[in-house]
Amino acid sequence: MTIWDALLKLNHLLDESDPDTELSQIEHALQTAEAIRKDNKPRWFQLVGLIHDLGKLLYFYDSKGQWDVVGDTFPVGCRFSTKIIHYEFFKANPDYNNPLYNTKYGIYSPHCGLENVMLSWGHDEYMYHLAKEQSCLPPQALAMIRYHSFYPWHQEGAYKYLMNEHDEEMLRAVKEFNPYDLYSKTDKKCDIDEVKDYYLELIDEFFPKKVIDF
Repeated sequence: MTIWDALLKLNHLLDESDPDTELSQIEHALQTAEAIRKDNKPRWFQLVGLIHDLGKLLYFYDSKGQWDVVGDTFPVGCRFSTKIIHYEFFKANPDYNNPLYNTKYGIYSPHCGLENVMLSWGHDEYMYHLAKEQSCLPPQALAMIRYHSFYPWHQEGAYKYLMNEHDEEMLRAVKEFNPYDLYSKTDKKCDIDEVKDYYLELIDEFFPKKVIDF
């Protein structure tokens, strides 16, 4: 598919985990991108707003329900942070009592860098790998896509002991993006036909293959 075709498919998805909007995902994508564009942020930043949730496309294929596509993300392979939402339910997870995974660092080493940490699977991780392999987006953009639902890290300050110097810069980028994701939501729909040409050009700039292997 093209990126735009994938966005149109999201027109049939309402994220049940998001209490702040009752609009489809393409509306959220356009509202986020338009808010970033209005603030004259770089073009790659605007594109992140458009595609940051595009990984929710997984729901239409190999999903058993929205629970395995949407929601907050967290590292696996080390102790679950108490900062993760609904932490109490992790006591039923086999990793909780596994001595390989339930220590502070688990399978990792101090300050190994988040690029070397495995995060829980979902729409963020899926879209991050697609963009990393098939776009020319800068590292900050890839971090915004991968970590925007990693709330224990960018909002609660958890897992800093896994960060390296590169992650400090990426954290600033994610924090800059997060308000657009959260606070651009309104009940007013965007005129898709009016903005389509602008975003088609933007997509082609950073996804030169045009047809993407999803």
